[in-house]
Amino acid sequence: MKVSTRDFIAAFARIGLLSFGGPAAQISLMQHELVERRGWLEQRQFLGALSFCMLLPGPEAMQLATYAGWRLRGTLGGLIAGLLFVVPGAAVILALALAYAHWGNVPLVQALFLGVKAAVLVIVAQALWRLSRRALAGRAHWVIAAVSFAAIYAGSVPFPAIIAAAALWGIWASRGDPAGDAPAPATGQTARTMRTVIVWSVLWSAPIALAYAMGATFLTQIAVFFSTLAVVTFGGAYAVLAYMTQAVTQTHGWLTTGQMIDALGLAETTPGPLILVTQFVAMLAGFAEGGTGLALLAGALTLWVTFVPCFLWIFTGAPYLERLLAQPRLRGALAAISAAVVGVIANLSLWFALHVLFGQIMRGPLGAYPVLATLDPTAAILTALAAIVLLALRIPMLPALAVMAAAGGLTQLAV
Repeated sequence: MKVSTRDFIAAFARIGLLSFGGPAAQISLMQHELVERRGWLEQRQFLGALSFCMLLPGPEAMQLATYAGWRLRGTLGGLIAGLLFVVPGAAVILALALAYAHWGNVPLVQALFLGVKAAVLVIVAQALWRLSRRALAGRAHWVIAAVSFAAIYAGSVPFPAIIAAAALWGIWASRGDPAGDAPAPATGQTARTMRTVIVWSVLWSAPIALAYAMGATFLTQIAVFFSTLAVVTFGGAYAVLAYMTQAVTQTHGWLTTGQMIDALGLAETTPGPLILVTQFVAMLAGFAEGGTGLALLAGALTLWVTFVPCFLWIFTGAPYLERLLAQPRLRGALAAISAAVVGVIANLSLWFALHVLFGQIMRGPLGAYPVLATLDPTAAILTALAAIVLLALRIPMLPALAVMAAAGGLTQLAV
């Protein structure tokens, strides 16, 4: 279908500016805009592209927008669509991160964030519930989720290792399934694919190599760490957040646990993919390391190594979409990974709850546990209020976050 440049940019700019509420809401927005309203994609094409993007690491909604742009206007269209999906949220995160770095320790601001943290607890629990209903289709998947939870909570097994183990199990369990019929790739496609891989791999690695060559140790660490996250972010930002938090707070010491929870709360308020939380984290780390200038460099570098891989995955795999979706072992690996992600997000939910509700957390042989005497009654009341606002009253996410921030602020003013 021939789509004018003006209409193309207008449509994807609208998607980028209105893409609040996480991947489910973002995908629904694209369904309405691209399939129902404009008829640029058939329903079958849209659903196939969504399945393909769910096979990939990284934010599936951003990758779906990139694929749609590629389908309509080629590689340049994919670039425009992907960037329009990310840039509005990245601009908001930039402003929020700088504001937080300068004023985040003000008591009233901390009280506002306590309300946001309470809301984040409920939001993550909602995400866990929704994902578990979709991903846990049988006993084997429940076992995978339970083992994954135990591995990361009690055994501190790295998230990439859990994902790799789940994928291998899914491939093994699907070994007897018949392969579907799939068209062969077009003549000359292999050479084009190799060029695509080389170009985007060079683009991805260039700033990492430059930072290393310049002896910029901090920026090199930032680039390598968030490049690793870009490869293992199956299941979205919630799934990888526990791994990121452990590395950021314990291995590197860039942020505190409280700052990590605040980062997710602020990322929930912006348009675009939730994985933009990585930009916020990098900017706070850069600010602590060297002030505003380093914060800006760290944020830009993190955006680069987070989203350039998304373009690599899409532009490499898009021509093979139907062939990939016909592979039973690939589908089996994805199903097992999704089950493992449920366990990982359960760990994240418990981790959030412990750190928001209790002032002191101890570490034992079976994982972390709270010191009950350090329960924060204000945090407990705000969490109960957040559950009422989000679950009982079903207030949308952005207004709910505003309500909870205001409730947190009132607790400070009442002191």
